[in-house]
Amino acid sequence: MKVLCIGHSSYDITLPVKEYPKENTKYRVDKKYECGGGPAGNAAYLLGKWGVTTYYQGMVGKDTFGEKILEEYKNVNVDTSLVEVSEEEDTTVSFILVNEKNGSRTLFNYAKKRPELKPVEYNIEPDIIHVDGHFYETSKKAIEKFPNAIKVIDAGRITDELLELCTMVDYLICSKGFAETVAKERFNFNDNNSLKNIYETLENKFNCNIVVTLEEKGCLYKIDGKIKVMTGLKVEAKDTTGAGDIFHGAFIYGLSKQLPLEKCLKIANITAGLSVKKIGSRLSIPNVEEVYKVYDKNR
Repeated sequence: MKVLCIGHSSYDITLPVKEYPKENTKYRVDKKYECGGGPAGNAAYLLGKWGVTTYYQGMVGKDTFGEKILEEYKNVNVDTSLVEVSEEEDTTVSFILVNEKNGSRTLFNYAKKRPELKPVEYNIEPDIIHVDGHFYETSKKAIEKFPNAIKVIDAGRITDELLELCTMVDYLICSKGFAETVAKERFNFNDNNSLKNIYETLENKFNCNIVVTLEEKGCLYKIDGKIKVMTGLKVEAKDTTGAGDIFHGAFIYGLSKQLPLEKCLKIANITAGLSVKKIGSRLSIPNVEEVYKVYDKNR
């Protein structure tokens, strides 16, 4: 199967710190981690690394960071012929502080409002389209151009454009925060009615397959008419950066192999769980063999 990923790429510079910094102080760090990032970008990278025929469409600047991102894609055989290399826009850069005590991360993203991607002629017929909402017009046109493709969206930040795209897909995989904001209700994990109400609100609004990522608690989904929670992998987190993007990529891998929904979700859960054990989003993506080894142990 061929997968087309449309959306954001950035260059991530991650600094591990002993504690969250105090204002107006100086700190010395002896390590830094650099790699590409971005929701659709990370998903595309994972798919390429795992051997799926993958095309990435997005934007990078004509600068050193852009060159490094394109080289990363090349190293895992992701086709970048649809990438727009801009002379006007710099590559988006994210500076990330990772608290070594608890694995939490604080992200500073330097990015101006991005122009829409320039129109391109597609010389492929994708079987799966994955979008993250960053390029609305491009995403919408691709979804409409390839009606037979399986369509997946990574729903995080809420905009009117992203909400519209959510009505055009087969699988809506959203963050806990997105679900709570749309449903206007906070999750109460001690109350099954809370989970049911939030899920059904999303389902009624978007009318597609819904998956809600719940961070360390796993994910919320529906199968055979029953709303369930699949628990996440129990690990000690070092860096949660990119875990959601990695979940999406692994889920789409499952779709590309035509696996049943619950197996797709279990693979995605395991992959995201393994990723937080290491620092750096793309640096933390495990090999597919490692994921299946954990999968086989937890069947």
